[in-house]
Amino acid sequence: MNAPLSPRQVVAAWFDAMQRGSQPDLVALFAEDAVYVQPFGPPEGAEISGREAIAAHLTRSLAESPPDLTLRVDRVDVLGPQRVHAAWTCESPAFPGPMRGTDDYWLREGLITRLETRMAGPL
Repeated sequence: MNAPLSPRQVVAAWFDAMQRGSQPDLVALFAEDAVYVQPFGPPEGAEISGREAIAAHLTRSLAESPPDLTLRVDRVDVLGPQRVHAAWTCESPAFPGPMRGTDDYWLREGLITRLETRMAGPL
């Protein structure tokens, strides 16, 4: 059995899978009882509970992703063995300019138990 991912490895794996648009790799990072709070609709700011519901949401979200989306991780702060905060920037020709956001991760045994994504707005 593989050792659980470290907090930094979880964040790196999340952004790698997001950039590749890999729904299975994203879903594999979540615990069965995870909660994902995201700013994208519908409805905006909704809490999505459980790995299965998160998987369905990510399938829809990735299908509706803006074209040629690129992500850059600007900063990762490990706040403890089970907490991580990440700041990021994303760009797409569909956006008027680069967009900023943050992710807050709560972890258990190398899996995401709660992820809160927030958009901070344009640069």
